[in-house]
Amino acid sequence: MAQFYIGVDRKARRCYGFDEIALVPGKVTINPDEVDTSWKIDGKRYTVPILAAAMDGVVDVKFAIAMGKIGGIAVLNLEGVQTRYENAEDVLDRIAHASTEEATKLVQAIYEKPIKENLISKRIEEIKKANVPAVVSAIPQRAERFGRIAQEAGVDIFIVQSTVTTVRHLSKKYKVLDFHKFCRSMKVPVIIGNCVTYEVALELMDTGCHGLLVGIGPGAACTTRGVLGIGVPQVTATIDCAAARNFYYKKKKKYIPIITDGGMSTGGDICKAFACGADAVMVGSAFARAKEAPGKGYHWGMATPHANLPRGTRIKVGVTGSLEEILYGPAKVDDGSQNLMGALQTSMGNVGAKNISQMHEAEIIIAPSIQTEGKVFQVAQRVGMGK
Repeated sequence: MAQFYIGVDRKARRCYGFDEIALVPGKVTINPDEVDTSWKIDGKRYTVPILAAAMDGVVDVKFAIAMGKIGGIAVLNLEGVQTRYENAEDVLDRIAHASTEEATKLVQAIYEKPIKENLISKRIEEIKKANVPAVVSAIPQRAERFGRIAQEAGVDIFIVQSTVTTVRHLSKKYKVLDFHKFCRSMKVPVIIGNCVTYEVALELMDTGCHGLLVGIGPGAACTTRGVLGIGVPQVTATIDCAAARNFYYKKKKKYIPIITDGGMSTGGDICKAFACGADAVMVGSAFARAKEAPGKGYHWGMATPHANLPRGTRIKVGVTGSLEEILYGPAKVDDGSQNLMGALQTSMGNVGAKNISQMHEAEIIIAPSIQTEGKVFQVAQRVGMGK
């Protein structure tokens, strides 16, 4: 990739986000109803390649069950209100009704309550009773303890997730998680995140994990990029990590799916992520708008409760429709935030991709005017792509 001088003897490479690219229609088109959108992790196939993020305004037990019933995966945050409070609904109601000025301070106070390990088992068992996948998330420092509890409770997939994850983390204040040892000890698939670079992706894949989350700071409720100044736009991050996945597969004959996490608010963004090499995507704000979401139209980042340096905020996304409408339609809004699966199927059909693997080969162009070209009336009237 071309590099440019940004000052004396200092180079930087150009990176791209979803708003700067577009997909080119294929020479052959396919009936959208006949494309295969499924993806696999550890040999198990899932029909919906769109995961609901492990955020408290998005996923609770009821939402995880609803998502599982329609073929998807919803990730429960093991360090959120669901494992700190027996009656989490009252707590979520307080967050939803807090003023903008007091929201962050309130969230910080609410998350000071210790995690109850018995609630970890209880929540997982509640999800499993509905015969749907139970998928949970924890930070590296708690992964060993929570992983054992979750495994005993019957969890299907365990995610180890932090803002920035590397194999070679250094600390004198706490025990650093040995990812190689952890992945070997777990009897269920382990997904690790988050990363954005080729080299780190390769090292994480070599731990024995079964999936990788890609994305640092692009989420609608995340402020990491503003607070810390770090992050790589999702198009470049996904392409780089997909290249690492492909190299790893050629070298080790083991395919580690990558999951683009964050930065996608519309069906178009999701389609672009798959074209960049994603095997699945993880979204939060799109699902936070569902009637079934516990946030009651509000959404906040996983690092919002941090006691010393919050890297997230509470945002109002509103309630626009049911989970069924957001995932499968029929869409009742004009901005691409509903019928995400329909959008993916139609896009795959138009670029001539029979499955996700072929979607990786779609032609991508740099198109900075793709969001604005010919959209004067939409912008002026704040409808469709002009919102």
